[in-house]
Amino acid sequence: MSAQSTDQKKLSGNPVIQGWYADPDAAVFNNTYWIYPTYSDKYEKQVFMDAYSSKDLVHWTKHPDIIDTGSVKWAHMAMWAPAIVKKGSKYYLFFGANDIHKDHEPGGIGVGVADKPQGPFKDLLGKPLINVIVNGAQPIDQFVFRDKDGKYYILYGGWGHANIARLKDDFTGLLPFADRTTFKEITPKGYVEGIYMFMRNNKYYLMWSEGGWTGPDYSVAYAIADSPFGPFERIGKILQQDMAVATGAGHHSLLHDAKHDAWYIVYHRRPLTETDGNHRVVCIDKMEFDQKGLIKPVKITTEGVAAVPLK
Repeated sequence: MSAQSTDQKKLSGNPVIQGWYADPDAAVFNNTYWIYPTYSDKYEKQVFMDAYSSKDLVHWTKHPDIIDTGSVKWAHMAMWAPAIVKKGSKYYLFFGANDIHKDHEPGGIGVGVADKPQGPFKDLLGKPLINVIVNGAQPIDQFVFRDKDGKYYILYGGWGHANIARLKDDFTGLLPFADRTTFKEITPKGYVEGIYMFMRNNKYYLMWSEGGWTGPDYSVAYAIADSPFGPFERIGKILQQDMAVATGAGHHSLLHDAKHDAWYIVYHRRPLTETDGNHRVVCIDKMEFDQKGLIKPVKITTEGVAAVPLK
């Protein structure tokens, strides 16, 4: 475990962590910020995941190899897009693996469990949670959402389709809805992958990535609804490339500083000098709302964000 920096800098700078990483999921546990990214490399080399922690958004500590294919026997490559949840005293890490293209191929969305946010995570089920193609959605890029009534939902999907399903309370399976279906499609216009949901002022915000992940058009758009099931009508892009800064800005998550009602978007982008599709870095910038509750376009920066210590 090594600290990224020991100086007293006041801005995080972007990228905030060193190395090729993508698809970051951010969270706060035990008065500590956490980032869980995909290790960005060729599929056959994506056989582990690292995590990073910080007390102030500026200085980050690496926690290597929190989960890998040694602890998830059915996974052998393409471990993607971790989504972290704390429930009770346990930490659950949802992830995609193997880049499956048809039903019941080995792979899909799995679940790891640990006693600490830095792991090590062990395979909860010994098999994937979701390993079928439903409504045209590849089982990748999952996000777990806790609704205001305490129910947990998993949202996921690649190939331009997004599904929502209800999780069992112990995360060992899925529960059918009242109409006896297990999956409901909630795909908004323009959706590609990288789904994310949060609540603000009793409204459900759905966010997703558009464009191609290896290209400069990768970006984030959003919609707002009164229910986690939508309907979600696309409002517009809020994160995209700036040719003075970086290209391919997308696949994000959020941090909310409730004390100051400040929002931060954690995302990946490609440095201007890079042409390799896997050369992506994780960055943080501010995200703001207007008086109507709409998300303002995010300005991507090289400066990053100011320190926000947690106590």
